[in-house]
Amino acid sequence: MFLNLFLLQQTPNSLVGFVPILLIFAIFYFLLFLPMQRQKKNQQKMLKELKNGDAVLTSGGIVGTIVAIDDDTVVLRVKPDNLKLQVARSAVSSLVPAEGKK
Repeated sequence: MFLNLFLLQQTPNSLVGFVPILLIFAIFYFLLFLPMQRQKKNQQKMLKELKNGDAVLTSGGIVGTIVAIDDDTVVLRVKPDNLKLQVARSAVSSLVPAEGKK
């Protein structure tokens, strides 16, 4: 009788032990994975919407203006000598805001 009572009491405790682990996974999902997914979607959207005349910053730190766009490459005009560089579209990290806008 005492053994049956002891076994019945152990079952809820094992379920309670999983609650903190599930809580930790939920926190990681909402604080880490969800924002990374949003950032990745925004980056892909920005890369799709690139057009001629946009000022961009590459992942290598080069700032230039787009003069031509192919499927997976972008040609940038870099000041002051108007040098043209061909870079991968995925190397574009962000758009540079126009000087008049904020």
